[in-house]
Amino acid sequence: MIVKVDGLVKRYDKLVALDYLNLEVAEGEIFGLLGPNGSGKTTAINCMLALLKYDKGTIELFDRPMHPNAYDIKKDIGIILQNVAVFEELTVYENIYYFCSLYIKNKAEVKRLTQEAIQFVSLEDYTNFYPKKLSGGLLRRLNIACGIAHKPKLIILDEPTVAVDPQSRNKILEGIKKLNAEGATIIYTSHYMEEVEQICTNIAIIDKGRVLAKGTKEELKSMISIGEKITMEVFQMNEKQVSDLRKLPNIYSVEHHENTLEIKSGRGKNNLVQVLQFFNDQDIKFGKVLTELPTLNDVFLEITGKELRD
Repeated sequence: MIVKVDGLVKRYDKLVALDYLNLEVAEGEIFGLLGPNGSGKTTAINCMLALLKYDKGTIELFDRPMHPNAYDIKKDIGIILQNVAVFEELTVYENIYYFCSLYIKNKAEVKRLTQEAIQFVSLEDYTNFYPKKLSGGLLRRLNIACGIAHKPKLIILDEPTVAVDPQSRNKILEGIKKLNAEGATIIYTSHYMEEVEQICTNIAIIDKGRVLAKGTKEELKSMISIGEKITMEVFQMNEKQVSDLRKLPNIYSVEHHENTLEIKSGRGKNNLVQVLQFFNDQDIKFGKVLTELPTLNDVFLEITGKELRD
């Protein structure tokens, strides 16, 4: 295992941030680590990196115990945090060169790796720019280049696409998949569920410091009660009809907002048929009908709840 976390406990006075957390990340995975705000994701990552002391448990990276002075392990880790961490007084080239030189001592090798990282994130036209002159997307790509220039075996990406345009987001996601194809194991955190569905091979959902569910996206979707979502455009549907619709077999929930009806059903082949039959029997006029399978977002909300988090 590239990462093995066993029985990790971290307390802040009476607050339990990590409650006997167990995690395993195999070599070659893009591992999605999901959870609402305050779930323990950042605390878990900081403990893995030996940036934070913990109360109980063990952490192994590359089958070796992780500790603050494990520099032989740390040199094989790349970290890209949500908050961009570059030097404003250094150019794009100088920033990447500096961070690479922290791990690689041969100057010729640092220069070569710096050029490779610049090409990898497509910043060739911006090498002499200072960070304050870069757009949000370019700044994110610089941040990634600084974290991966030394060719780490394990890369931790914490919300790398926050507040970037769709083109930059697509470029970043393509880069992550390429890094993985080149041999890097990746831990990826994001609140954009469609990104996690797109790139992650295995996923863990954590809350209140413990793992609530883990597996592939298909395995996670099979754990929840929702089997199908039906969205309909409806006209002049009254509350009694909505209430009667909720009583149909295998209907999980019904939400009615103005002219839109959202129906969530359990697993089965005839859910749409019985809904359409109900509309026909009740002589309810409807327009567009959309059916879709549950998404990772549905899984996340059912497992962690819908209440707002700080």
